[in-house]
Amino acid sequence: MPGLGLRYILLFTILVFAAVSWALIYFFPAPPSTVTIATAFKGASFDYYGRRYREKFAVAKVNLELHATEGALENLKLLHDAGSGVQIAFVTGGVAEPDSPSGLLSLGTIDYLPIWLFYVSGERLEKLSQLKGKRVAVGPVGSGTRFSAEKILGKGGISAENATFVPIAGDKAAQALQAGEVDIVWILGSPNASAVQSLLRSPKVRLMSFPMAEAFTRVIPSLVRLDLPEGVIDIAENIPAHDVALIATTSSVLVRSDLHPEIVSLLLRTMQEIHGAPDIFQRAGQFPMASDPDFPMAAAAVDFYKNGPSFLQRHLPLWLTVHAQRAIAVLVTAIAIGLPLFRYLPAAYEWHIRRRLLYWYGQLKTLEVSIERDQSSKDQVAMRAAVDKIEEAVSHIRFPLGFANQVYDLRGHIDIVRRRLAAQADAPNNQEIKEAPLRAPRLSDADLRDRPHQLGGTGA
Repeated sequence: MPGLGLRYILLFTILVFAAVSWALIYFFPAPPSTVTIATAFKGASFDYYGRRYREKFAVAKVNLELHATEGALENLKLLHDAGSGVQIAFVTGGVAEPDSPSGLLSLGTIDYLPIWLFYVSGERLEKLSQLKGKRVAVGPVGSGTRFSAEKILGKGGISAENATFVPIAGDKAAQALQAGEVDIVWILGSPNASAVQSLLRSPKVRLMSFPMAEAFTRVIPSLVRLDLPEGVIDIAENIPAHDVALIATTSSVLVRSDLHPEIVSLLLRTMQEIHGAPDIFQRAGQFPMASDPDFPMAAAAVDFYKNGPSFLQRHLPLWLTVHAQRAIAVLVTAIAIGLPLFRYLPAAYEWHIRRRLLYWYGQLKTLEVSIERDQSSKDQVAMRAAVDKIEEAVSHIRFPLGFANQVYDLRGHIDIVRRRLAAQADAPNNQEIKEAPLRAPRLSDADLRDRPHQLGGTGA
């Protein structure tokens, strides 16, 4: 039946739509509404940055959950563990093991992390050897603070054997120093960290100028020397009271390789906004930096630092960016597939029309064969009804004007068959009917074979 072709077309359209929908969801999945970043303990610079990142993500309608940890080493372990739920983490330079598992990518270094040595004492500390026998807050085991303290102090001859390493850091360490529970606080963090700010502004706390700072940067290549000028923290209060030499490492942002691309893009823009401003230890635009000595750079990060965010990312909110990408993909695919098919569309349409005409020609041919085989009055009534049915069906089919001549040709052949039936019914016997000439030619097999050629087709 002609309607069968329409059902096939409808089924094909549904299947194509389903395939396109699946492809769009697969290749352009929606970004998650919640992601988790591993930061550090309260008062650390990573905790400070994490809270600022969360504010930026909230503007983009993405919930950034902060996972408090002991520091960089634990952050790495959480990133390697797919079941931890952590997808982003702050880490410090030099903490990666040479044979650490793959699957992590760096989005670049974000700043220098100075090492601060705060103490409360009437004695001025100028050498690391003076730390022997002291209670030193070096951070919990597994933190980047503890890792850097053991590594750097060890070079200066200070270890857990000749000093007491207290496993606290951040705000807790600052409070312990103020309360006299520790003698020295080792802090690895930015000047904006709350622990650093509270100790810098405390009148009874002093900041140690790191001895042989230049020598340490030569011995440990991941370190750099930084100079803290007099009064740079607070000119009015003259904080610090004199120039201080510091050493620092770098910090970077790591992500799992399966993190959604749009979240990576949002993270890169956040990093640029927060870390791109000038600071007391960096120039404007110096950070974030497209380099990481410990981890491979993500391709998206390299492209971002080179070309900036894409046009869609600059002008559309995050939730709309993915829909725009899907729409563009559909448009490009439709053009790529539609243009070649467009040239075949008229031919396909003509074939469809010819197929409908040939279907009724086939019904008419079958009826004509029945006229010669069945000659009873009962059969003739049924055949006349069949002719009427064919004519009724053809009269209700809408054909383009270009096929009008072929439609009228079909109606003429219907009239031929009807007159043949009438002649058969009026003839005195079957022999006379067979010999009686018709005014119109009989619809022969040869005529039907030629008809598809006349219609431009090949038959049903």
